[in-house]
Amino acid sequence: MRCPFCHAEDSQVKDSRTTEDGSAIRRRRICQTCGARFTTFERVQLRELTVVKKNLLKVPFDRDKLAKSLYIATRKRPVESKQVETLVNQIQRQLEELGESEISSTQIGQIVMEELLKLDKVAYIRYASVYRNFNETKDFEDFIKPLLEEEN
Repeated sequence: MRCPFCHAEDSQVKDSRTTEDGSAIRRRRICQTCGARFTTFERVQLRELTVVKKNLLKVPFDRDKLAKSLYIATRKRPVESKQVETLVNQIQRQLEELGESEISSTQIGQIVMEELLKLDKVAYIRYASVYRNFNETKDFEDFIKPLLEEEN
C-alpha cells in the first residue's frame, strides 16, 4: 500500500480489525520509509457497478458521492456518522445484490429514499427535495401530506 504522506510503495500492517457492521476490514499501517501511520479500509465488492443517468450517460458507481449526499441530507439531524456509513454499506450491498452491472440513477435514488425514510424523516424530505427537484412550496406540501396522514 502506497504511503499517503511520502508516496513510498512499502508499508507494513500493524493491526487489522473488522468494522462494527462487518462490512470492511480496518487496517492500521506504518510506512517503512517515513514512519507515518495511516488507516486503510478493505471492502468486499461483489461486482463493478455502472450508473446509467437519466440522459443515458454511463458513469462508474461512486460510493463517496452517495455518502456525501447522505451526509448532506442528515446534517444537523440526530444521526451519527456511523449510521450514515452503515446506510451507505447497506445501499451498496443492495445494489450489488440486484445482479445487474448497470443500474439506473432512478433506481438508486428510490433505494436511498426508502432507506432514509426508515432512518430520519427530515433527512428523507431533504433528499427528496433535491432528488425530485422541488421548485415550489406546493411540491413540499404534496410530498409531505402522505407522511403526515400516516402519522395521524
